[in-house]
Amino acid sequence: MTIESIENIHDLGKLLRIWRKKMGVTQEQAAQLCNVGPRFIGELEKGKPTDEIGKVLQVLRAYGFRLTLNSRKHQK
Repeated sequence: MTIESIENIHDLGKLLRIWRKKMGVTQEQAAQLCNVGPRFIGELEKGKPTDEIGKVLQVLRAYGFRLTLNSRKHQK
């Protein structure tokens, strides 16, 4: 899985878990960094489909990511 190949919330959760571990922080520490609850971090990493997009974006920003969208219609 590469960053470019995120197709669903499960892929995103896997990526965020890998990234958190590379940062050397626990879910609790990540939650504090992202200003969300530890339960949210755990559920996001598991790919819970009902996560709030605003909080997901908050976590991405805190981890140093920028979200870019590409239309599949224009890809070859």
